[in-house]
Amino acid sequence: MKNMEDNFMKNLTNFEDILNKKYGPKGTSERDKYEADSLAFRLGVMLKEARLDAKITQEELAMKTGTKKSYISRIERGKSDIQISTYHRLIEIGLGKNLIINIG
Repeated sequence: MKNMEDNFMKNLTNFEDILNKKYGPKGTSERDKYEADSLAFRLGVMLKEARLDAKITQEELAMKTGTKKSYISRIERGKSDIQISTYHRLIEIGLGKNLIINIG
């Protein structure tokens, strides 16, 4: 049984290896684009979840923060490059929540 586990573990590929194979190593233009798009998507998902949790519409969030509903929609779909200051305003002013950023 131990031999089967060892063989299984040898055949596993980690996510970083998959990204390197598909998009190239960090620092290449294709990988940088993937990383930026991935971040935009994750930020959009987090914003949408927080907005739904606060029980407000995209239009209400836009009005509270001086933006447009269409902009909120693009962010939530990961289709907009967003500045930290804008994201901060959406979370803290628009949703009344704290934005916490970690570097790890």
